[in-house]
Amino acid sequence: MRPSASRAGVSRPAVGGQHGAEGFVERYLDPASRLGEILFGLIMVLSVTLTAGLSVQEGPEGVRQLLLAALGCNVAWGIIDAAMYVMNCLTERVEKAHFIWAIRAASDEQAALGVVREEIEPRLELLTGPENRELLCRAIFEYLSHAEVPPTGVTRDDLHGALACFWLVFVSCLPAALPFLFLSEPTTALRVSNLLLIAMLFLVGHKWAQYAHTNGIVTGLVMMAIGLALVGIAVALGG
Repeated sequence: MRPSASRAGVSRPAVGGQHGAEGFVERYLDPASRLGEILFGLIMVLSVTLTAGLSVQEGPEGVRQLLLAALGCNVAWGIIDAAMYVMNCLTERVEKAHFIWAIRAASDEQAALGVVREEIEPRLELLTGPENRELLCRAIFEYLSHAEVPPTGVTRDDLHGALACFWLVFVSCLPAALPFLFLSEPTTALRVSNLLLIAMLFLVGHKWAQYAHTNGIVTGLVMMAIGLALVGIAVALGG
């Protein structure tokens, strides 16, 4: 997933009235990133539980195996996603640092402006005219000529964002493990868990439609179909 501004180590305060875990997650992950985290977490858990269900034992021991598989998948995917968050933050800051170093290493002002133009003009061609782009390039050059170079190591915000990723993935996928706590027959518990995961895929798609300004039901069904197709591919390939 391409890191957004919030994934690039640029935190933003929680919206007024939000606090606790929800506000903490929203500070580091924008809505699209949060939905993406949940979507891939659900697909992973669904894949793992379906695969584990093929060879699970009968009775309480089988339910325990499925519970451990679901919780283990939640934890593992949360750790992986947290690590990817930190790597994305580092990559974004290193790119910015190299950009600043390239400007300062230029032989003269025109060469430095050329570095700025090469970096930003392709992104602005459809948004501004040539004159405005030139003014913006000069403003960026003047600012970055004296700006502080961002740290290229891991920061506290990186770790907080990684924790937000882990927490979101773990908590959002936790309902899939609940049937294994209350049902004693592995097949029944697995089916209930799968139904919950499929329903959550629909809800993620329905929520996504609010940001894409599309039909919620259609988007939910499409998201559910895509998720099931990806799960089918993963199971078929032994994942």
